Amino acid sequence: MSPTDEELLDLAERVGATFRASGRTLATAESCTGGLVAHLITEVPGSSAYFLGGLVTYADALKTDLAEVPLAVLEAHGAVSAQVAVAMAEGARQRLGVDLAVAVTGVAGPDGGTDSKPVGLVYVAVADGSGDEVRRHLWSEDRTGNKRASAAAALSLVLERLAAADS
Repeated sequence: MSPTDEELLDLAERVGATFRASGRTLATAESCTGGLVAHLITEVPGSSAYFLGGLVTYADALKTDLAEVPLAVLEAHGAVSAQVAVAMAEGARQRLGVDLAVAVTGVAGPDGGTDSKPVGLVYVAVADGSGDEVRRHLWSEDRTGNKRASAAAALSLVLERLAAADS
């Protein structure tokens, strides 16, 4: 079941409070979520104190041009892969000059899936000064539900990464 508006906003508010308290900066690189993660972050008043911006890299050419995903990585693994998610997060972090970047790539549906990469398959990655982390998800919602679940997963991973860095 995809998260409610209230649950998504709660996650974004928790991300905001954590970033404000730490003085760190954040950016996003999004494909299948189409900017939803950035939208949720900016729903929180005061987000300009820590959120510098985001990249919506829906097309593969923009993944390479804007998020600096190496073409060889895209060709070897495909846009929907752990490797591309990590490269998107690392590229956004470097290009936008932030402390932490989160990236999302996947197949929102209803079409576009294959046997090896079905509808609902999403990779979420974070990159910071300590390295990167990636998670694989397989949602079973409709397009909107898959996007919302992916955005929640992205915000949750950001929170987990910050908690680990602060412990």
